[in-house]
Amino acid sequence: MSVHQSTVRALAVACAALVVAGCTSATEAGSSGDGEPGKDTTTVGFIMVGPKDDFGYNQAVYEGSQAVEAAFPDLEVLTAENVPEDDTAATTMQQMIDEGAELIFATSYGHLDAALSVAEENPDVVVVQQGNTITDDIPENSGTYFGTVYEPMYLAGIAAGTATESDKLGYVYAFPIPQTIANINAFERGAQSVNPDVETITVSTSSWCDPGKQQAAAESLLDEGVDVLTQHQDCTSTVIQAAEKSGAMTVGYHADASEIAPEGWLTGAVWDWGPVYTDIVQTVVDGDFVGSAYNDNFRVGYKTGTNPFVLAPYGPGVSEETITAIETAQEWLGTEEGSPFAGPVLDQDGEVRVEEGGVPTYADNDVMDYFVQGVIGNLAQ
Repeated sequence: MSVHQSTVRALAVACAALVVAGCTSATEAGSSGDGEPGKDTTTVGFIMVGPKDDFGYNQAVYEGSQAVEAAFPDLEVLTAENVPEDDTAATTMQQMIDEGAELIFATSYGHLDAALSVAEENPDVVVVQQGNTITDDIPENSGTYFGTVYEPMYLAGIAAGTATESDKLGYVYAFPIPQTIANINAFERGAQSVNPDVETITVSTSSWCDPGKQQAAAESLLDEGVDVLTQHQDCTSTVIQAAEKSGAMTVGYHADASEIAPEGWLTGAVWDWGPVYTDIVQTVVDGDFVGSAYNDNFRVGYKTGTNPFVLAPYGPGVSEETITAIETAQEWLGTEEGSPFAGPVLDQDGEVRVEEGGVPTYADNDVMDYFVQGVIGNLAQ
């Protein structure tokens, strides 16, 4: 089965789960006509909010763009680093379009408004945005996509919950948006599955990449007795190196950074965007892009069969027994009853958020707005 075929099948599952009105597969949509998005695509652009070598989010995006370049040698692939989440994003995307780009990947959460604006002004260009959930109408030549990265974070939580000796895990995160909250909750739930006494202490930096704030957050968590650190930050090296220097363990995020933590590295939830990017490009090249009906709130994960993420290699602190437990849990997450948030789920105040036996959908998790029991921190911080 080709990547395109597997993702079209995954889309059918995702559409059913999200109950997107009018959702159709790419193969059902037919080819676009002259002047429609996807016609004669020769150039693809990627904008990144940070540097391509950040051991994190933007590095994963860049590596995905290079996978597209390898898969489509006749296409020109444009990349732009350090594009802020402001009007600069729209300007940069327009410059790419002026250079011939017919497909743009806007890859940061805060690039959404600029992406939709550029799509509206350029109806012959496909603009897709990474990470948001949209409920409003959007231009038909635009859409969003993402992966359920909280699933591998649940698995990484198993490694952390097994390895910790203090029963205190630390989580440095940027902003309390649903995808970040879901990651934190899944990490704690995974840890709880093997260690009921474990807690995850959170610190917000209010920034995707501020090494000074990251260093301060890591130090404050280490001072509280945390012996495993993880994070939801775009650039990850500061927190990982702080953990390694202190003798603590670390769980990576976005990209494999095991080389900078040879002693304390456990594993990490790593984006592997190549297959998803390649499939989206192929859909556009084939003239099968059908706008929001294809990409609006498109999510792939363990249940859909097309995964844009992998677990990073395991470090020396992860036993074979733990690896087996993680592999078993991963298989379970791909089943109908599997979920990091399979009920019962209680929030910090003891309120039941998912009843016993309940399994929330991917769409439910995309709007998560509470911390689960075991997570220490205030969403208003």
